Amino acid sequence: MNIQSKTFLLGMVAATLLASCSKDDRKPDNPGNFIIAVTPAASTGVADYLLTASSLDTGSISTAGQGVEQDGTYRYYVTHNNKFFSMLYGQGNPGAVTTYNIVDGKLNKLSNFQTETVQAFAPVNDDLLLMKISRNITNPFASWYRINTNTLQIESEGKVNTAAPSGNGELAHFSWIRQVGNKVFAPYFSIKACCGASFETAYPDSAWIAVYSYPQMQLEKVIKDNRTSFIGRYFVDGLGEVENGDVYAFSASVAVTDGKISSTKPSAVVKIPAGTTEFDQSYFFNVEELSGGYNITDWLYVGRNKFVVLVTSKAEKGQYAAGKRLGIINVVDKSFKLVTGMPDVDDINSVTSMSNYAAGDGRHGYVGVNLKSGVGYIYKIDSDNASATQGLRVNGGTITAIEHLD
Repeated sequence: MNIQSKTFLLGMVAATLLASCSKDDRKPDNPGNFIIAVTPAASTGVADYLLTASSLDTGSISTAGQGVEQDGTYRYYVTHNNKFFSMLYGQGNPGAVTTYNIVDGKLNKLSNFQTETVQAFAPVNDDLLLMKISRNITNPFASWYRINTNTLQIESEGKVNTAAPSGNGELAHFSWIRQVGNKVFAPYFSIKACCGASFETAYPDSAWIAVYSYPQMQLEKVIKDNRTSFIGRYFVDGLGEVENGDVYAFSASVAVTDGKISSTKPSAVVKIPAGTTEFDQSYFFNVEELSGGYNITDWLYVGRNKFVVLVTSKAEKGQYAAGKRLGIINVVDKSFKLVTGMPDVDDINSVTSMSNYAAGDGRHGYVGVNLKSGVGYIYKIDSDNASATQGLRVNGGTITAIEHLD
């Protein structure tokens, strides 16, 4: 079936779904332009809810009788072109992509269609680029899908050979993708993808980024650094672009061989200078050494060269361990400070990663904190003084994303 036929059918499906959903014109209980995704507290049959709020600093919201129910949990979210995309991780099956805007403080569904379950996605130009990534050495091809965020249709699709970037007998599994200039940067970790060791590697002490043309998605080059381990983590964007166009990349240094962490290099930040496709060998920020043993597990760029970082201690470090402590790093000054004012780590169940919110003022970020008591809060992080202030209370579930639309 050609692309034109596919997009026509997807448009017909979207129109049908829009008609069927128009019956619910209830005003939201907390109208606003902030969107908070919450997984309700339930043992079975849970589905994410999207709640709205006018402020992240004060107030309270709840899943009880409020919000827009999604068709299933394991949802991931991204905003682009002033639209909010809700994507279902289908556990190997096709997953729905639902698109919203906000009208008068209320979520307004624009479309709903299915794609293959994807493991990486990012805004690129006016598109949303999705990638389904192979973890099987006998089938090394990753599929990509280019969704036009104006027409909300799949414009094109294709495949890339993930054995090509690594060239070492393992596969390149992209930790994430990001537009840099007119290219797509795809940092990856090398995986055996075979024989009970799918996500293990014989190459734990290197960092790589595959550089692709866009929209052709042709591999142009691979840039490599041996001073740290792979960039990002599984389903975590390890790249951040600052105001002058320099791109920084963090490594958690958590590669695994024979069931154990095998990276000997530190959790660190490296740099790709603006307009180049090479690591700057004169720049190296050894975060693990400077912080006294902490390693980065995720980050949020808030501006003026500062990132809010989620970190774990040396004892907590693991392949999939997510940080419950927050820090502030300045990638130019190479400084690190732990954030004060957060709840005690022993009281925290989880901290939202992947979809936290930067205020755009060069200073503040907002992070979801889910307590073991069952209550969640949005914390406002001040990167200038490395402090946290408790804000919006979220009742009835686990905060999984914080987004904003105009």
